[in-house]
Amino acid sequence: QVQLVESGGGLVQPGGSLRLSCAASGIIVSIYTMGWYRQAPGKQRELVASITSGGNANYADSVKGRFTISRDNAKNTMYLQMNSLKPDDTAVYYCNAKNSVRNSWGQGTQVTVSS
Repeated sequence: QVQLVESGGGLVQPGGSLRLSCAASGIIVSIYTMGWYRQAPGKQRELVASITSGGNANYADSVKGRFTISRDNAKNTMYLQMNSLKPDDTAVYYCNAKNSVRNSWGQGTQVTVSS
């Protein structure tokens, strides 16, 4: 059974930083395309960043230069380092693991950027 458990969300002031973690069980993150998505109230879920099994990272234009996606294969965990946070980054952030036969989601973690 696949489990993706996000952590690290919270309340942060504009300009601050957070690091999200996605701990996986039931899959090996290094052989999946792993991604972070977010959904703000009243908006559609959108891709924030992804990393392929080959290590290629892709970012939404809105977070380029501020967010960094990474993966620790030994811990079977994916991360999202978020710097220079803005109020527009406020959303529930979801972890995703995808391959040709599976598309799995975590439960999400709330990130709120507010003064």
